[in-house]
Amino acid sequence: MSESTINIIYISIEGNTRSFVTGMQDYAKTQHAADDSNPLVNLKEITEQSEFEIETEPYFAFVPTYLDGGNGIDNGVKELMTNVLGEYLNYDQNSRYCLGVVGSGNRNFNEQYCLTARRYAEQLDTDFIADYELRGTSVDTERIYNVIKERLAAYRDNQPL
Repeated sequence: MSESTINIIYISIEGNTRSFVTGMQDYAKTQHAADDSNPLVNLKEITEQSEFEIETEPYFAFVPTYLDGGNGIDNGVKELMTNVLGEYLNYDQNSRYCLGVVGSGNRNFNEQYCLTARRYAEQLDTDFIADYELRGTSVDTERIYNVIKERLAAYRDNQPL
């Protein structure tokens, strides 16, 4: 990938995450057309059928929250649906290229909102950098694009994240 590309690795169970990241990809195209210093977005969706690959470029992980048992706070977590993404991100040395985790969920779940993404960030030894609810809004798209664009630029300039 080129210097002007943001790599996103994600999983989408019900289509919300896919909708958000493809919207971000479209937004990036318009920003890049206006000023080619704005990075484009490259997407990689991980599914149960995905072949595991060794990542060699920095990326951002987008993780929805799906809990199946436990409340995630005081009586455990049973997280099943995104496990293949966690396995992929931890495959070989892939975790070392993760520049941050973006989470999504439903705010009605209170303390559990974005819990899966927060747990992934801790497991990958990186930062939980942004969140959005369900499919997000255009404001979320712009905000998160700018956050990851700045983090990628800092990484490329060898500045602390």
